[in-house]
Amino acid sequence: MAPRTLGITSRRFPRKLLFIAFLILVPIGMIVISNHSKKISYFFRPLWDNPPTPFKRLPHFYAENVSMEHLCKLHGWSIRSQPRRVFDGIIFNNELDILEIRCRELNPYITKFVILESNTTFTGIPKPLFFSSNQDRFAFTEGKIVHGLFPGRIASLGSPGNAFVLESEQRKAMNGLLHYAGISDDDLLIMSDTDEIPSPHTVKLLQWCDGIPPILHLELRNYLYSFEFPVDYSSWRATVHIYNPGTLYRHSRQSDLILSEAGWHCSFCFRHLHEFVFKMTAYSHADRVRRREFLKYSRIQKLICSGDDLFDMLPEEYTFKELIKKMGSIPHSGSAVHLPAYLIENADKFRFLLPGGCLRE
Repeated sequence: MAPRTLGITSRRFPRKLLFIAFLILVPIGMIVISNHSKKISYFFRPLWDNPPTPFKRLPHFYAENVSMEHLCKLHGWSIRSQPRRVFDGIIFNNELDILEIRCRELNPYITKFVILESNTTFTGIPKPLFFSSNQDRFAFTEGKIVHGLFPGRIASLGSPGNAFVLESEQRKAMNGLLHYAGISDDDLLIMSDTDEIPSPHTVKLLQWCDGIPPILHLELRNYLYSFEFPVDYSSWRATVHIYNPGTLYRHSRQSDLILSEAGWHCSFCFRHLHEFVFKMTAYSHADRVRRREFLKYSRIQKLICSGDDLFDMLPEEYTFKELIKKMGSIPHSGSAVHLPAYLIENADKFRFLLPGGCLRE
């Protein structure tokens, strides 16, 4: 009987081991999935999501000292006798440095900068009126700025508001502010966030040429933290419209046409570390802050200089090829060519936006 007893024991032992392993590994697996659910979801995105319909890219021709008549002709358009008026509609949060660069760069071509800011963030957190308290910084625009205040809603404790709903309400309010600013039919309207900056020659081209599409997306070069970290050309949300009574201010896809290499999108390009923390908790994707340690200054500073993601996220791509290609740190660039002229002219003031200036105050 002894050998048979040993046989039973030896057969049962692996089952006990498997049961113990199950008790240990299942909770660990649940913790891993809970902590990294977004990363896992993004990694398998090519399996569960389909890419949007590709844009039809319009070639963009430009060189210094080439006449506007010739540039219009290269695009298949004709030259106007007078340029269109241009209204720059901006939803403003706290990007004062980037707003200054934008206004300085585009000021010669803009009729009105229409700036709307709220006393709360998209996530319902009360915030200072940053632009209102810094208007003297933009005195150079000489009366071109039309500034509006949007009365936001403070989220209840424990029940934050829907950030995308609050963002949508603020964008709708821009329509009324544009009317107040005096926009009319056939004017050019730029719809973009503060950090989505059309290049001056793009704005000049579109205001001087006849025959341009009534709605045109702008392909902007993506940068993260500064112009030292170019990512790609995937920024497409900025649009230019020939205004008409049916035009509504939006930040979504509105056309299949996109003008190639039409400016810059510098995301999270702040001077101070507290500005990073503010935006991380304030914008529509604040749910990406999964742990309080994400907001530590030392962690943020390290990630800025290494070109890594603040939220520990994987790239939002629709193919494994593109996903794997963009995983890891963004390569540093030593180039400061073809950037906003005002930035280069004031390099000492904006050193944090240029190669070698990753340290923040």
